[in-house]
Amino acid sequence: MIRRVLTVALLAIGATFIHAQPSLPSSFQAKTIHSPEAADIFVRWGGKGLVVVLIHGYAENSDSWAPLAADLMKDHTVVVPDLRGIGKSSKPEGGYDKKTQAKDIRAVVTALGFDKTFVVAHDIGNMVAYAYAAMYPDKVERLVVMDAPIPGIEPWKEILLNPGVWHFNFHGPDAERLLAGRERIYFDRIWNDFTGDVSKPDEATRNFFTATYAQPGGMRAGFAQFTAFSQDAKDNEVFERVKLTMPVLAVGGEKSFGPLQAVIMRHVATNVQEAVVAGSGHWLMEERPAYTVTLIRNFLDSPQVAPTSSARTTSNDLGEKRLTPAEYEFPQHGNPGTGSSGFARERRTASIVISGLVSLLAHLPVFESAFW
Repeated sequence: MIRRVLTVALLAIGATFIHAQPSLPSSFQAKTIHSPEAADIFVRWGGKGLVVVLIHGYAENSDSWAPLAADLMKDHTVVVPDLRGIGKSSKPEGGYDKKTQAKDIRAVVTALGFDKTFVVAHDIGNMVAYAYAAMYPDKVERLVVMDAPIPGIEPWKEILLNPGVWHFNFHGPDAERLLAGRERIYFDRIWNDFTGDVSKPDEATRNFFTATYAQPGGMRAGFAQFTAFSQDAKDNEVFERVKLTMPVLAVGGEKSFGPLQAVIMRHVATNVQEAVVAGSGHWLMEERPAYTVTLIRNFLDSPQVAPTSSARTTSNDLGEKRLTPAEYEFPQHGNPGTGSSGFARERRTASIVISGLVSLLAHLPVFESAFW
């Protein structure tokens, strides 16, 4: 009987641990750093060795980097800020264009006494990281971008026509009113649409991230990341004129961006390695953390980084083999609801918002009782 009770208790403890909310290592230091761009950026850092800056994406905050931070801190100094408007950073009215947010990141790096760093990014973080690398190219040793487009960089216009990115155009005061008290429904739609496994992110993770965006001003600031895309596209079309020369690792989830991530980055960088995480959708740290951590560590620690080639190629003047946007096609029959490559092409812009709203509102009755 005692053995049975102990077994049940241990299983319960194990289940609690497995489904605990994400959290950076408790040994990390924390502070808030004022950016000259009128934002207060919350940052945590720890470890020792070469500096790595981790830039999170939307529907998450800096705690999403927990698996990678715990591994890298063994022999790297890991710096993990919350983007402006997200987590514990301030929520100013403006400054959500990615060029301004890159200046926020630079303020954090220099305030902590660092200069040159590795940069690893995901989702919206990719956009900030690209602006950072373009503005401070001599300050980025290596760059990792994971599973997201870059505004203004091909095939950006085609991506915007995909109904799967309806949330890019869902914002404003009425959207905030609609979601007040129902933020979890909205984020569930995004998490479920872009995952390869609807059980990931898990319940504890979803509840935790939802709570961070449900703070006063949180949804307004989150939406502002998307309203800045038109300005980001203009800025990136200028940045693109000078290619990045540092080694770049472009990572896509097999059931999300896949090889398209490298297609995008080869427009803006000359030394791009391509990696596709098998079985994963968009949420790489939640869906395939161990594999993704190893992939990133190997890239950051490798003594030499050379560009990879693709089977369907064109040549550039450096001899690198590249897959062009014209050669890339979104699969017509993918895994529905698992990111960009799971959707058929859609040419009617108006359907983006409409499809998303119908999808969102259709789920309201299911969750309504949880919020009333």
